[in-house]
Amino acid sequence: MMPVIGWKLKPDERAQLLDQFPPNWPDVIADHVTLKAHASSKEPLPLQKAAEIVGSVDDGEGLQALIVSIGGSTDRPDGSTYHITWSLDRSRGRKAVQSNDVIADRGWEPLPVPIQVEIEPARF
Repeated sequence: MMPVIGWKLKPDERAQLLDQFPPNWPDVIADHVTLKAHASSKEPLPLQKAAEIVGSVDDGEGLQALIVSIGGSTDRPDGSTYHITWSLDRSRGRKAVQSNDVIADRGWEPLPVPIQVEIEPARF
């Protein structure tokens, strides 16, 4: 299996965000932002270490995600949107990868004020 490269939330940032954005679904993910799935193990990690939570989406059918801006943009190089899959309901067949489709199909609601977060470049 090819690794994913992106960013992990620092544990203290994750805990604070979970307080601010209570998960709507029973299976809480809330730990990373993907830059590239199926990355080569030789691809360098991203350099950015700061991000902003700028919005959210919940499809009402078992998937919740937070929208992230990195380097001033929510646009991932692959054409999708930077996000953190926040919570989902696996008993309904939901998977984290479905966040991309939910965001593309439904759009997202902006937060009144962006929330600054520290992120750690990672391979996972």
